[in-house]
Amino acid sequence: MSSSIPAVVPPIRPDSGLRRHYPPSMALNWLAAGWRDLVTDPGPSLLYGLGVFIVSAAIVAGLFIFGWDYILFPAFAGFMVVGPILAIGLYEKSRRIAAREPVSLADMIVVRAVSAGQLWFTGVLLCLLMLLWMRAAVIIYALFFGLLPFPGLQHVAAVLFATPVGWALLIVGSVVGALFAAFSFAVSVFAVPRLLDEKVDALTAMGNSMSLVWNNLPVVLAWGLIVLVLFLLSLATGLLGLIVVFPLLGHGTWHAYRAIRH
Repeated sequence: MSSSIPAVVPPIRPDSGLRRHYPPSMALNWLAAGWRDLVTDPGPSLLYGLGVFIVSAAIVAGLFIFGWDYILFPAFAGFMVVGPILAIGLYEKSRRIAAREPVSLADMIVVRAVSAGQLWFTGVLLCLLMLLWMRAAVIIYALFFGLLPFPGLQHVAAVLFATPVGWALLIVGSVVGALFAAFSFAVSVFAVPRLLDEKVDALTAMGNSMSLVWNNLPVVLAWGLIVLVLFLLSLATGLLGLIVVFPLLGHGTWHAYRAIRH
């Protein structure tokens, strides 16, 4: 006698892993589209970027005030983990521009996402992932330097680049950090815009985002490289570059989502 087991796994949508066959150069088109959205009524976007800069600068200052400068570099990497959720207002502006709807700074700050509750849940998951990475970075430092105190930013270059242990820490830390960054990028780059745009649960959106990244790897890697380079340039300007770079990347990510998903 045979028995059947009822299916508990939801059916996979035929478009859950769309393969677009875009060349890597398509990422430059997304950047150009992001720039067009930025310069279309630039005030709200630049104010949004200014807000991100002020919050980021305040966090960095707080790390120094409380003597937590040893987690400064992991915190910068963690910023890229939560960046997609911070850019939700920029996605909303790009969505409104495409729909020919009026947009204001208030619309970008108080976003009425289609899956608002799931969007909050995704934000919590990304914040937890960022905290996990920062804890992992502290553990990696302890594994190589034991209980030695952090030498301070003025001496950290000599410690890292002039000693074999420092080089080993750089290599291992970079590999682990890259894994965290790649995972967080894959699960969030298309998930957050989708939660704004569609009725879907967080885990489905994150899984679908990873599938879309895997099936469009060359162009998504090119977009990720653009994001990384512009973020590093922002760091080189003392975070001031975030005022322009963050809105530019936020708007560009929305166009990347629309090109891949739709």
